[in-house]
Amino acid sequence: MNEGDTLTGAHDFGRIVDRRGTDSIKWSFFDAGVLPMWVADMDFPSPPAVIEALRERANHGIFGYSAEPVGFRGLFVDRLKRLYGWSVAEESLLFLPNVVVGFNLACQAVAEPGARVLYQTPIYFPILRTPENAGMTEATSELVRIASGRYEIDFDEFEREAADRTRVFVLCNPHNPVSRVFTRQELERLAEICVRHDVFICSDEIHADFLYDGRRHIPIASLGEEIEERSVTLFAPNKTYNIAGVPCAIAVVPNGALRERMIAAKRGLVPHVGAMNFAAALAAYEHGDSWLTELIRYLEGNRDELRRFMAEELPEIVLSPVEGTYLAWLDCREAVDDNPHQFFFREARLAVNDGATFGQGGEGFVRLNFACPRSTLIEGLNRMRNAFHRI
Repeated sequence: MNEGDTLTGAHDFGRIVDRRGTDSIKWSFFDAGVLPMWVADMDFPSPPAVIEALRERANHGIFGYSAEPVGFRGLFVDRLKRLYGWSVAEESLLFLPNVVVGFNLACQAVAEPGARVLYQTPIYFPILRTPENAGMTEATSELVRIASGRYEIDFDEFEREAADRTRVFVLCNPHNPVSRVFTRQELERLAEICVRHDVFICSDEIHADFLYDGRRHIPIASLGEEIEERSVTLFAPNKTYNIAGVPCAIAVVPNGALRERMIAAKRGLVPHVGAMNFAAALAAYEHGDSWLTELIRYLEGNRDELRRFMAEELPEIVLSPVEGTYLAWLDCREAVDDNPHQFFFREARLAVNDGATFGQGGEGFVRLNFACPRSTLIEGLNRMRNAFHRI
């Protein structure tokens, strides 16, 4: 066991849990010799309260059609107020199977012939498919990578794209995969441009709980009533509490007319959230805070170890500053001549995401998931270093 890979507090995030043979996409997709550090789920057990809630619900033995739990709306509204100072009415919430459903519904709810969907690349790859799904066309504003590896917004390009038949802007904040947490000033400027050009905002904020170095998340819709009225904000406990296998998402849609359009966009295709999913989500939000506090501390330690290792052992690869999420964005363009995803799979038996799948600006990059016991992270990094030594 490595230093720092011990109990963070009441929860042992350093414990290795064997996930093979559990129908895990992350661990079952490749053969046993490959170390998977790709799919964005964590290699930590969910909070004990979540596990116990699922056990109790299973012990009941009847799994009929389920309604939302009594008090869930109030619990989540209180959470928004407590964490972000954002007051919304309980009827503003829509419960959905997951966030991907949410941003697709939002686009379809406002779709018009010839209209465009705008997003900032490189970006979470399911977002790239939303224009086609909604019968719209894409508009991209590529984030600008500066010398430090940090990404910034080209506001002039963003406004040009927003002004050209754009109907909806899909924001990802904290940003997957470049790990930016956008500042209030950046969000205000994006919002102002969207208001001026009559663009709706759909904000994927699923990683809102993963922030480091004292940062605070700001939902873009919380900036003011004018922004709120044209926004769909998507949250979920799925990443935060590692319950992606029993997912539930919450869309905050204060504008009643927009909310009705989203409901209509389901068109009989989107199922209700299931009983086990609601049980897990409710327990997570009710009882998961102390677990989450310890988790963030442990992940911050992983982030720091990753940063140290890259600087000292693999300086050829540039790590973008990780402000949020548990996903590292690695620039391999000066280190690897061919596709770095294929190189690491072939030479290191390490599975990381191919940056090219995240759209424009992703070529030559890989995304690495560091939400794992520290010993697993170090093994993956050692595999990367050893692969370079064999070149």
